[in-house]
Amino acid sequence: MNRIPALARRYPIVAVTVLVGLVVVGLLLSDHAAAAQWLASAFALLIALQTTVGMIKDLLRGHWGVDVLAVMAMVSTVAVGEYVAALVIVLMLSGGAALEDYAAGRAKRELTALLARAPQVAHLMQADTDDISDVSVTQVRPGDRLLVRPSEVVPVDGELLSPEASLDESSLTGESLPVTRRTGDALLSGSLNGGVAILIRATARVEDSQYQRIVALVDEASRSRAPLVRLADRYAVPFTIVSVLIAGIAWWVSGDPIRFAEVLVLATPCPLLIAAPVAFLGGMSRAARDGIIVKGGGTLEQLARIRTVAFDKTGTLTYGQPALDAVNPVPPLTADELLALAASAEQYSSHVLAASVLAAAKARRLSLQKAVTAQEYATHGVLAELPEGTVAVGKRRFVAENASGVEPVTLHSGQLAIYVSVAGKFAGTIVMSDQLRGNAGATLAKLRNLGVGESMILTGDAQATADHVAAEVGITQVRAECLPEQKMAAVQQAKHRPLLMVGDGVNDAPVLAAADVGVAMGARGSTAASESADVVIMTDDISRLARAVEIGQRTLRIALQSIWIGIALSVVLMGIAAFGYIPAIAGAATQELVDLITILNALRARSPGRGGRVVGGSPMLATPTEGPRSAVRSR
Repeated sequence: MNRIPALARRYPIVAVTVLVGLVVVGLLLSDHAAAAQWLASAFALLIALQTTVGMIKDLLRGHWGVDVLAVMAMVSTVAVGEYVAALVIVLMLSGGAALEDYAAGRAKRELTALLARAPQVAHLMQADTDDISDVSVTQVRPGDRLLVRPSEVVPVDGELLSPEASLDESSLTGESLPVTRRTGDALLSGSLNGGVAILIRATARVEDSQYQRIVALVDEASRSRAPLVRLADRYAVPFTIVSVLIAGIAWWVSGDPIRFAEVLVLATPCPLLIAAPVAFLGGMSRAARDGIIVKGGGTLEQLARIRTVAFDKTGTLTYGQPALDAVNPVPPLTADELLALAASAEQYSSHVLAASVLAAAKARRLSLQKAVTAQEYATHGVLAELPEGTVAVGKRRFVAENASGVEPVTLHSGQLAIYVSVAGKFAGTIVMSDQLRGNAGATLAKLRNLGVGESMILTGDAQATADHVAAEVGITQVRAECLPEQKMAAVQQAKHRPLLMVGDGVNDAPVLAAADVGVAMGARGSTAASESADVVIMTDDISRLARAVEIGQRTLRIALQSIWIGIALSVVLMGIAAFGYIPAIAGAATQELVDLITILNALRARSPGRGGRVVGGSPMLATPTEGPRSAVRSR
């Protein structure tokens, strides 16, 4: 019973309409028909006036809608004395808005789930006593030790201190199976802890943590009013003209003005007003369940129409984490000595190749030295003062400027050499390669099946490397050694639109913003890329790109289908009413059934669809059976 007052506050017009209807029924039963007619007519005209004011405001903003039909239906039924029908129309319109709100709430369920789960409290372990105290998550600082109890959400990004933890990361990545983390592993805020309490060390403030970044993206998406509501408005003028024409002919042929009102009752525009936004909210919800944050209904429409896809190679078509292929030392240095020296210098660099060199040294359990001084030269290399002398690590030209005898190394397709010198003498090379994603080729094939006919690579890497990757995945257009502004120019010059651009780094932010649809790969990538993009794929899985396009196409198809179902049913019913077979009251009730049908059909956008079956969090795209392939990124 407590829900009734809450619903009345949430939908006041529905509540007042029901109350007026009960009073009208009471007046009719007590033989006060005149009072009942005055009350119902006055209330209907008041709502018609309110609707007209809103309609005029929309017109002043250049937005033509179908509210005019609703106003005409209410006024005409009052004019011909069908005041009960007028009241039913008001209930239908206000009830339709309530149904839309309910449907939208269901459609946005996955979008709002993250917002509802945002942790507010953290269990802080005191440094001196190990006592636990509850503090606001905003008070947590990097280095704080936190207790995460069973079934609690990890409040901030951290490092696992406990021996092992089982975590549910599905809200972040879409991966349905729990993952196991061990001591020293990084933990993402927003992960759901399993059945055992764990201890973590915070590595970021709450505002800098992964979960808050995702919450911000989801909040932006959930507050977005789907621009494709305009899709329904495209049909508003012709639908209004046809409806008034049918009603006018029915009146003229029959000579009965009531016939005009009976037809317009069935022309009320709820299907047009409700179907598109519900479908697009459902599509956004479906995408969120698959680990894809779409920042608006308009983006879904663009995804449905994509004709060209462009990739920044590293981190999208490849894993973006180059692996060690070979170490080629110049005697008397050994391979391990050369790798240890290079890693000692690279620990002062933020470049992706530096992280790969460090990982290779760590895998071999090599000891690193601290540098007296170190300086990074962006995109070129690092100079570090070590006990052995000045160590230069980076591109061949950079190392040659600091040492003698630098010899080029022979590379296979997809490889990259990191040159090293010690105390002014060439010391050897470290050969790395960035593996191509195993499902990259299958994703490109899936996109082609979805009608994306053009594909290209826009990368700052060397031409040979980009050509190698393109040949592996079937991309024919390659633009290599591009600066960010050159990538933007290539996007703007593309012939087949709309164009989708995929990237993951800071340098991709401008081109992602310039593309018709910008997609940021991997939530752990650049914040700038995520903020500039229209779509953020939360998991490091390129197959979700094809899934995003598929969801967009299915959502647009369902939205259009729902609109046409509503139009078709309304036109058929108007035709029947034109011959006098559907009284005004029955027509109003019948139109409510049309609304319900269109809403239920629009809600299908929340379901996976035939192509959306997911196993282990990833859509079932065929994965090539070939072994690992590689590609690289130049420094």
